[in-house]
Amino acid sequence: MFRANVIEIPNAAEKIQREVRDADFTMSCDNETAALLRTLAASKRNSRFLELGTGAGYSTSWILEGMDKESRLTTVELDGTLHQIAKKHLGKDPRVEFVTGDGKDFINSMSGQTFDFIFADTWPGKLNTLDETLQLLNKGGFYIVDDLLPQKDWPEEHGEKIKDFIAYLDTKNELSITRLNWSTGLIIATKK
Repeated sequence: MFRANVIEIPNAAEKIQREVRDADFTMSCDNETAALLRTLAASKRNSRFLELGTGAGYSTSWILEGMDKESRLTTVELDGTLHQIAKKHLGKDPRVEFVTGDGKDFINSMSGQTFDFIFADTWPGKLNTLDETLQLLNKGGFYIVDDLLPQKDWPEEHGEKIKDFIAYLDTKNELSITRLNWSTGLIIATKK
């Protein structure tokens, strides 16, 4: 299989990666997923982006690198300590808004809003409030999730939740869905 040996990592991502290693946070997306996010973000001009699960901002930095100057990103994280790391490294970028709080509450508060790109990297938007999240997706917009292949740190019951999520997503006739058995396992869907 063809794999890129060298992936150009954004400067902010390198700084975040160093800091989260010291904080022992291991839940950031991998470089393959991050590079894909950057590429998909670059395809959306003058768009609204939503990231559910900022973590420390690693994937956020890649999304921002792909975005044009007119686009805007809202990124949501429950853990205030992690969000502070993201704000430290990315907070000067006027295209990003940080929302610290429960993703479910945020999703439910956005009724009637739409986004052109949604990256769901946490339970809200993936394992709960999925229908509400998909309502936020514009026609032609991307819905992206990762971490769908078994991971060594998954709780025992998590695999069944992922299977149920994928099976339910497959019932959504309004979506065109591609599954990628690559990286940590991804789904990229677009609203027809």
